Amino acid sequence: MRTTQSNPAQKPVSSLSLIDNEWSVTEVVAQAMAQTENPRLRTVMAALVKHLHEFLREVRPTDEEFELGLEFIAALGHATHATNNEVVLAADVLGLSTLVTTMNNGTKDGRTPGALLGPFYRAHAPHYACGECVVQDDAPGLPLFVSGTVRATDGSPIPGAVVEVWQASPVGLYDNQDPQQPDRNLRGLFHTNADGGYHFRTVRPAGYPVPTDGPVGKLLAAQNRHPYRPAHIHFIVAAPGYRTLVTQVFADDSDILETDVTFGVHRQLVGAFRLVEAGRSPWGDLPAPFYTMAFDFALEPGEQTFPKPPID
Repeated sequence: MRTTQSNPAQKPVSSLSLIDNEWSVTEVVAQAMAQTENPRLRTVMAALVKHLHEFLREVRPTDEEFELGLEFIAALGHATHATNNEVVLAADVLGLSTLVTTMNNGTKDGRTPGALLGPFYRAHAPHYACGECVVQDDAPGLPLFVSGTVRATDGSPIPGAVVEVWQASPVGLYDNQDPQQPDRNLRGLFHTNADGGYHFRTVRPAGYPVPTDGPVGKLLAAQNRHPYRPAHIHFIVAAPGYRTLVTQVFADDSDILETDVTFGVHRQLVGAFRLVEAGRSPWGDLPAPFYTMAFDFALEPGEQTFPKPPID
């Protein structure tokens, strides 16, 4: 007797298998994803689809507006390459990066708050001994002497902690943006001493505009927003047994602290940039004028990790 096998793709049509109206679209998509095995992926995607669909029903885009939105997303990818990450930049100027950073890296138990990694972090920073200078060229601007202590949230110093820094130049450009700068200029990796202390010399950074030659720049222009970030220095502070801190310290005399294009200025991350107009530098015996900035960091117990660089 000959038997026939049923096609596994031919399943009974359920009440949710076909689209009846705009509300049923969300239900059908949710049903399609319900068998996702990874529980976290299932939760994240269900919430993402729910809120994206609600967003569309709220703003009710035309077909042309929807296509324009898709073109913007595609343009973010096209503008991302080895030296520029437009996707990260978009997340920054929409406040997404700062929101996630603040949710995951607040001031719990006295730890130093986190701040954006930013689109210009690069791996393989030069290694320096404490007190050395990260400036590799004849950069204009006044020297800046940075110092501080790395401690645990219980107040105990952390010797041997990694303190990695990077910053823009006095004309507001990172080394990968400026062909006149040496490779990995104004970047450095230090280790704290037995008392948890660190210190290094740099040059005072300038505030700068984020890249505006891509889709993010067009968005900012359409919103009548300036593209500037206040002067700051990026830090990664890490030690075994402690949760790695990715943060920034901002110049307190900047006039755009409250309008940072990436919304990244946390009140506790404003550092005192002090102009010294007489005397000698705290190390290196340089004559005034120069700036000093002292800033301490507090790490909480946890896992030591390092972020993935968004560019080469």
